[in-house]
Amino acid sequence: MVKHFYLNTPLLESVGMSKRVGTTVYLKMENSQPSGSFKIRGIGHLCQQLIRESKGVVCSSGGNAGMAAAYVARKMGVPATIVVPSSTPQLVVQRLQDQGATVRITGRVWDDANAEALRLQETEGLTYVPPFDHPLLWQGHASVIAEVATSLGPGVKPGAVLLSVGGGGLLCGVVQGLKDAGWTDVPIVAMETAGADCFNAAVRAGRLVTLDDITSEAKCLGAKTVCKKAFEYSRCSELTIISELVTDQQALHAVETFLDEERVLVEMACGAALAAVYSGIIRRLQEQGRLPALLGPLLVIVCGGSSIDMEQLTHLKHKLQEEVCASPNIVV
Repeated sequence: MVKHFYLNTPLLESVGMSKRVGTTVYLKMENSQPSGSFKIRGIGHLCQQLIRESKGVVCSSGGNAGMAAAYVARKMGVPATIVVPSSTPQLVVQRLQDQGATVRITGRVWDDANAEALRLQETEGLTYVPPFDHPLLWQGHASVIAEVATSLGPGVKPGAVLLSVGGGGLLCGVVQGLKDAGWTDVPIVAMETAGADCFNAAVRAGRLVTLDDITSEAKCLGAKTVCKKAFEYSRCSELTIISELVTDQQALHAVETFLDEERVLVEMACGAALAAVYSGIIRRLQEQGRLPALLGPLLVIVCGGSSIDMEQLTHLKHKLQEEVCASPNIVV
């Protein structure tokens, strides 16, 4: 059995982003993982602990957790059933099938697919692989910060960490990693798109909130309720977690700019984090005194994503352009 399924991904300096923010920006390139995203860190770790004797795994996913579960299950010789909502692009369904997984399409949003996955756990005796809400996932995701600490070397730490939030698994893993590294004073900027903003809604309400619907095109951020641990971290006095939103248009613009400048195509869920740089949010937070004016190196978790190709990018551009035309008040 391999030690782990994930790769130690590159930590790259972005000259273009550094120029925009006025400090060095490092990109942790999780898009280069075998499954296409950071998810393989936690899901690989969880599967190694839980599914050795399993008759099969079932995972509910907007795409990326499913890709990680399918990849790991194939490597472990275990059948995988991935339940996705109808909003999942066909290219993701095909990629899941290419990994040898059985794909079931259920409901409109991830919550619907998750209910079906839990049903299959009960009726077919499959091992349920949660996409974001489990301590073993967070332990696995924490390795991303351990790698950054090794790459930066002793005496150097980030001025802030920038990431996207869907269900909160990456956020919980990064917090765990910061604790392990002794970096709990490093602020986290947690980005979502409007319409897939369960974490921001919870932070503003002071309690867990379940969204009525997912209206953002960043479907891989599309959990209606953030995990409880992520919300608890947002209220922890020892941590600084700043929750911010961007529009779908800003996230898509970030995807296009990142493709132009860094020659890498990522999905809109990842674009939410990148938009904090490209849309000036990091600068605004500095001006507001919520981030230091003299900011140390900014660490951007490029979470990656499987639900994008040039055809899907073109489709999103046309769809969002139509929304702008229909609603001229949308911020681009």
